[in-house]
Amino acid sequence: MEILAVRDMTFTYPNCKKPAIENISLTLERGELAVLCGATGSGKSTLLRMLKRELSPMGQVSGSVIFCGKALGELSDRESASEIGFVMQKPEQQIVTDKVWHELAFGLENLGTPPAHISRRIAEMASYFGIGDWFGRDTAELSGGQKQLLNLASVLVMQPKLLILDEPTAQLDPIAASDFIATLRRIANDFSITILMAEHRLEEVVPLCDRLLVMDGGKLIGEGSPSEVLAGLGDRKDIMCGMPAASRLFAALGEQGKAPLTVREGRNFIESTYANSVRALESKTAPHDGEAALEYEGVCFRYAKNGADVLDSLSLRVNTGELFCILGGNGSGKTTALSAAAGLLKPYSGKIRVFGKKLKDYKNRSLYRECLAMLPQDVQTVFLRNTVREELEDCNAELKELPYDLSPLLEQHPYDLSGGQQQLVALAKVLAAHPRLLLLDEPTKGLDAAAKESFIELLKRLKADGLTVVTVTHDVEFAALCADRCAMFFGGKIVSEGAPREFFSENSFYTTAVSRMTRGYFDGAVTLSDAAELCRLNGRKES
Repeated sequence: MEILAVRDMTFTYPNCKKPAIENISLTLERGELAVLCGATGSGKSTLLRMLKRELSPMGQVSGSVIFCGKALGELSDRESASEIGFVMQKPEQQIVTDKVWHELAFGLENLGTPPAHISRRIAEMASYFGIGDWFGRDTAELSGGQKQLLNLASVLVMQPKLLILDEPTAQLDPIAASDFIATLRRIANDFSITILMAEHRLEEVVPLCDRLLVMDGGKLIGEGSPSEVLAGLGDRKDIMCGMPAASRLFAALGEQGKAPLTVREGRNFIESTYANSVRALESKTAPHDGEAALEYEGVCFRYAKNGADVLDSLSLRVNTGELFCILGGNGSGKTTALSAAAGLLKPYSGKIRVFGKKLKDYKNRSLYRECLAMLPQDVQTVFLRNTVREELEDCNAELKELPYDLSPLLEQHPYDLSGGQQQLVALAKVLAAHPRLLLLDEPTKGLDAAAKESFIELLKRLKADGLTVVTVTHDVEFAALCADRCAMFFGGKIVSEGAPREFFSENSFYTTAVSRMTRGYFDGAVTLSDAAELCRLNGRKES
């Protein structure tokens, strides 16, 4: 049964000449799980918001959206609110109450559902999602993964027929993201709910989806099963670079035919096709010790006087000129550690030094003058003006000095940009301060795979110019490609660290798909180039 039909949809934002989406037509059947992907700024979020009447942006629109046989504008307020659910990228923007149980009940209360029915529905939903243990907790105390799960449960308790999600795993650690995606697949199967999600992290979601939709420049350029779409777009490197590692390795080696999608299929392909007499590549030399750019020495911090320590005797050293990545679960203390280094939080014990000098010895904001700069996780907090041009002028950022081109965005409001574009504008403001130490909190959030590759090259250029970069990230692929060293955060302290090949080869969950795909057959392969080089060195097996 057809749940959704979009017909010749075109939408243009006010004061913009080029449409954000153009001539989009698609249909979704009951119970389908469809994934929408494409470059940053390709129109994914705009398309999703056009499908939810309450979130539709202002602008010039043509075409139609038919939901369960009715035009979107013909739905009653109750039908529109309850039958089309929407889960946003940032969970904090969607949570409206202070308690978990009240958040689950809030939508039903607004629909006028009888109290007895509300109690039954939220009890069932809490049990289904396994959130009974934190049913009575404050929503502000939840981790990022718990907040996103609560958002999903709060929408599903209203029993929608269509569930729309805009990059729901962007702020989740790898384990939480994997669990969230598996939950979506189970929901589609168990309740026949149609799911449409925009996503950049495609490693796990593409093999699980029924239909893959690819957007480029506001247009839909690919639609069908994942295998069909990958076969049709195999020559588009800008799109293929975001697909599952098994598919990318298959394409990189020049193979023809049906590409593998999962880690298991990729492993079978490697073992059946390539020898493994050469087990490992030559190890890269670890970065030499030099002057310390950032040091934590026994640092302890807690948010409440009687609360638990978020940073627990944290000790860490980052050398000048390093590109250092910190990974770990939601709520492990990573962002807190970064904020403490930037002087935004004051530990109650321990010492933090920047270029050998204690933070308290930086007087009159000298820490922020050509010394240290931080890009926060929520980059919208750095925007103060009405246009990108004004934002850049405000911090004396010269367009010609930027390592990337922002000229097409100059007249747009920063809040109207895509998530990835906002990251780049915010980074431009931070770089305008000419820091020696750059702290980045989830900088690849919202970036598509091609933009991420460009961002990695940018970081490497900044490093070559003498900048030290410390990055908190959930993106293991990003860390494996760009870091000199990686560290694992757990319980407010560092539990392991090392060069990427050593670090990711020893991890089971916080590791790359390539590492999981090649482990035991090749040694120390953590990136696609590692695996491809080993396959080429070994050659194909004799028939």
